[in-house]
Amino acid sequence: MTRILLALLVALGLAGCGFHMRNKLMLPADTAAVKVVSSAPYSELAKLLRRSLLASGATLADEDAKEPTAQLQVLSERWGDLPISIDAQGRAQEYSLRYAVIFIFRREDGSDLVPQQVIELSRDYVSPPTDATGTTTEREILADELRREMSASIIRRIDSVVRNELHEGRSLSAPAADKVIPAGPAPAGVPAIQPVPAPADPPVQD
Repeated sequence: MTRILLALLVALGLAGCGFHMRNKLMLPADTAAVKVVSSAPYSELAKLLRRSLLASGATLADEDAKEPTAQLQVLSERWGDLPISIDAQGRAQEYSLRYAVIFIFRREDGSDLVPQQVIELSRDYVSPPTDATGTTTEREILADELRREMSASIIRRIDSVVRNELHEGRSLSAPAADKVIPAGPAPAGVPAIQPVPAPADPPVQD
């Protein structure tokens, strides 16, 4: 009974934490239709990102589109279970489920609109050594929740970076080859990979 109640509570939480943009996604007016590109194109995250882009006002490109398209590229998805507590017999009984995604958003000409970013999320769950079935069910529910939250976080990150560029008065047209676009503010508790500008050429000696 306790397990059923837990599943119901988590399911209700998922229903209540659906992603809703307050405003449409801020993208440059000349941005082409967007294609979600992933090493696993039919993954749940790729599907959620397509839905989130549509819901936030972006135009999705057809999968077989021949013309150049903007691309939201999911470069990597990684999962991990980190033991965080053990019982009297030294067996792990509580874990932290970690989910990390690296992505980049490119214009149709291949230049970076949003530079490479990494978002990492986690949820803790209890895994009694004698109840593997219940643990599997809870972990699957948490994994679905993390995918939904990851999709929302990626859309928020794109919107945050673009709005920051506009606020700073920077042009959002295709940048020069040596221009570095800052990653913009990241959501609290989420690390970001910042682009590093190329080093300046050394002075020429006479």
